[in-house]
Amino acid sequence: SGHSFTEEEVKALTHRIQFGGDEVVKAKNGTGSATLSMAFAGARFTNSLLEATVGGKKGVVEPTFVQSDVFAKEGVEFFATNVELGTQGVEKIHPVGKINQYEQGLIDAAIPELKGNITKGKAFINKA
Repeated sequence: SGHSFTEEEVKALTHRIQFGGDEVVKAKNGTGSATLSMAFAGARFTNSLLEATVGGKKGVVEPTFVQSDVFAKEGVEFFATNVELGTQGVEKIHPVGKINQYEQGLIDAAIPELKGNITKGKAFINKA
């Protein structure tokens, strides 16, 4: 991002991002959820997808959870990275990019859980 943060700031920002939904629920005094944030993300992605596929706009990049080879060696079939959209949908899946040791630790911790979630999701779909 071009910004630098202390280790404490990175940990605080990471926690806030991971548990942002909880923060929204607390702000609403338990009377609502963070679904508006998810709806906004979905609307933004849909607009970008339409701009690329229907409008033919070039260079449309969105962070997207898709089937990907990014962590295939680790047994993870799906991952979220920046994806370039085009007239046929996903045209390019970008790598994670340069990460630091802290970020690598987060990825290492996420991979086993992600594998399990992918397995559960595929099992659910195959039952349907």
